[in-house]
Amino acid sequence: LPEGLPTLLKPVMLVIMTPIEIIGKLAKPFALAVRLFANMAAGHVVVLALIGLTFFFQSYLVGVAASVMATGIMLLELFVAFLQAFVFTLLTSVFIGLMRAAH
Repeated sequence: LPEGLPTLLKPVMLVIMTPIEIIGKLAKPFALAVRLFANMAAGHVVVLALIGLTFFFQSYLVGVAASVMATGIMLLELFVAFLQAFVFTLLTSVFIGLMRAAH
């Protein structure tokens, strides 16, 4: 609680701020997990859309081009997955470090 807070407001602030702080602590990892999931799912959707072009156009040339592009996107998706996992781990460790009591 902040310094200089009147005595009568301390219980009110404690009742109001405790749930807000708990929600704030839980929202950060949840938002990171949703971000990681959304980025990985978006890559899968792009690959499926490129492979779907093969069946939509029913052409050998489009099929080969779509397969090459899908392979490239899969490699890019693999890189993005590693990068997102790194960012997730880094930010999680920063948030855990911020929750520790300062000395």
